[in-house]
Amino acid sequence: MSFGGLILAAGEGSRFGGTKQLAVLRGRTLLSYAVDAMLAVPPISPVVAVLGHDADAIRSAVDFGAAETVVCDRWHEGQSASLRCGIEALGDVEAAVITLGDQPFITPQVIAATLDWDLDYYDAVRTTYRGAPGHPVVLTRRALERADGLRGDRGFRDLFYGLRVKTFEAGHLCDPTDIDTREELAER
Repeated sequence: MSFGGLILAAGEGSRFGGTKQLAVLRGRTLLSYAVDAMLAVPPISPVVAVLGHDADAIRSAVDFGAAETVVCDRWHEGQSASLRCGIEALGDVEAAVITLGDQPFITPQVIAATLDWDLDYYDAVRTTYRGAPGHPVVLTRRALERADGLRGDRGFRDLFYGLRVKTFEAGHLCDPTDIDTREELAER
């Protein structure tokens, strides 16, 4: 099965008060953590980072390595627009692994673990942390084909109805904390 990687990083960081993809944590930008984690899982190719707000500044400051970038012109419509844009950029992959650009502690181990399930049977795989849904998420072709129905600032959860979704607890593999505010960044 061919796997593409998708990193959603198009938002303006309104709660953060600026371009949080460029915020520095332990000497690195937040987005660089997500890019490096996805690139570290060999079966995933291509890897696409979806940018929007302040895309030129992000491209000039973040080393994307082998990852491609695509700019979602409709980023202001919310996460669903970024997801649709990224899925289109991935092309004909059989499944996509999706992470967020503001979760610096998502590890290659948890990304790889999402690929360990029978994706010929399951249509999607969703990680949970203490029972709460999180990322990464894997969407197979059957799930990806539903992306055109996405609207607003929502991910895929509304379209899981009727799909075979495997959930698994991943708290032992990483810290799912996302950085939404400067205070959260300072605590890390």
